[in-house]
Formats: sequence, C-alpha cells, structure tokens
Amino acid sequence: MSSTLSFVGNEPFFDVPRTSVSTSQGPVQLPILYRKTRNVNAFFMADTGQVQAVLRQTAGDELQAACLWRGKAMVALACYEYQDTSIGPYHEIGLAVPVVRRGVKPRLGHWLQALSDVDKPQRELGFYVLHLPVSTAAACAAGREIWGLPKFIAPMQYERAGSDVKVVLSDPEQPTQPGSAILTLSGEMGAALPGPSMSLVLYSQVQRDWLRTTVNVRGGQRLHAPGAVRLRVGLGQHPMAHTLRQLGLDGARPVCLTDTDSFQSRLNQGRVMA
Repeated sequence: MSSTLSFVGNEPFFDVPRTSVSTSQGPVQLPILYRKTRNVNAFFMADTGQVQAVLRQTAGDELQAACLWRGKAMVALACYEYQDTSIGPYHEIGLAVPVVRRGVKPRLGHWLQALSDVDKPQRELGFYVLHLPVSTAAACAAGREIWGLPKFIAPMQYERAGSDVKVVLSDPEQPTQPGSAILTLSGEMGAALPGPSMSLVLYSQVQRDWLRTTVNVRGGQRLHAPGAVRLRVGLGQHPMAHTLRQLGLDGARPVCLTDTDSFQSRLNQGRVMA
C-alpha cells in the first residue's frame, strides 16, 4: 500500500486525500469516487427469524437485524448504474440487511439513524451485504480484496424511464437460459415525494477482521409508494436466488422505493473494529 496522497478536481466533496491500494486487477485509489450515478432502491420486510438465520450463515453472531417491525425485518435491494467513477463505469446490485453489532439492542431510533452522520461514533446502524454482483472485474476485485464484500461478476440490465423500472440480474453460469435470471425487479413505481440522501455504514469481514466502512453520499432522491413493482426470483440454483427464496422475497412487493439520477458518493477505506 502506498502512502502517497493526491487530490481530485475542484469540487470540495471530491477534493479529499487519497491512498493507492493494490488489487489483483491493478491499483485502486481510495476513497473510490462516484461522480455520476443512477440508483433505485427497493425496501422489503421479511420474517425476522429468516433474516437472522441468513445473517448467521455468514456473519455468525456478530450482527443482528436492526430495523424491526411486528416480527419483520427490513431487507434492501440497491441497484446502481455507475456512469462516472474513479474505477470506471459499471453496474451493481446489492442485497443487504440493516444491522447493529452484537450487544446493541435494536430500537426504533435505529430507523432514523439511516439519516445521521456516518462519521460520528453514535451511528450504530450499518448494512451487511449478503450478495453484491457487479459487471466489471475491477469493481469485483476491489470489493472482495479491500473490503471483503461478497461480489461476483454477472450480466445485469438497468432500465428506468419515468416511474417505470426494470432491473434484471442474470445467472453468470447460464445467462441466456429462459427462466434462469437470478432476479427481476420491475413495474411502475407509485406516487413520490422528495427525500434526503442517506450515507451508509458497511460492516464486512476481511479474513478475521471486521471492518466498519463509511460511504459519504449526497444528492436528493424521490421516495415512492410501491405501486406495481414486484421482485421475482428465477428458477436457477444460484446462491443469491437461494437467499432471496429463503427470505420469502419471490413475488414480494416492496414497502417503498427510492430513486435518483443525482447520486454521488465516496467509498472510504474501512477501519478495523475492536
């Protein structure tokens, strides 16, 4: 790892110290800068017991679902079309659960922490990513090697026109076989209101170390009623499809969605947690 610092552009949000980190696909400058992105997020409520069981499979007892309501836990599907980034354009679809660390009792206040400052120690709410397909080798290597994120390369389609959305994630082992898509999120989103941006905390594990990574986000978004949007899971046996079925999300209707064409972010280097 190099300690050389550099600065990018005249924009204060992106004018930050940067460090070079080596990956199998070449050096990556951290933080990674996302200058222009289209994004749609779908939020679902799944059985809390099933969500905890899925978390336990990879996170052990270190994390627990945080956004709970009447026996249900929130699960997020985040879809990104990164058009201008410091590691090139690519697509990404993340399946993640809002979580808190072991020993922190989930409470109603954690719902609002999604809007709080990620750089303050009071921020307990984070996201644990279950699956994170991307469309390029550079993005895959950076995510897996630097942050321990469960990335894999897969073909994906991102279409959004007005309130209509269609996101298709194909199985990389059988991308053209009928019915083999890992997931399809499609339909017309409902009525919308302006909403704030949400910066993120990511919890992940590299070897035996747990990392806390902050993602500084800006750019307003729209908060949509679910409308006619549905999530459908394909017939294949890909691990991500299996997880979606385990969570009971095949055919599910989101409780709400957000979308934006003005998403910008900085993906920072993670810090090892005690």
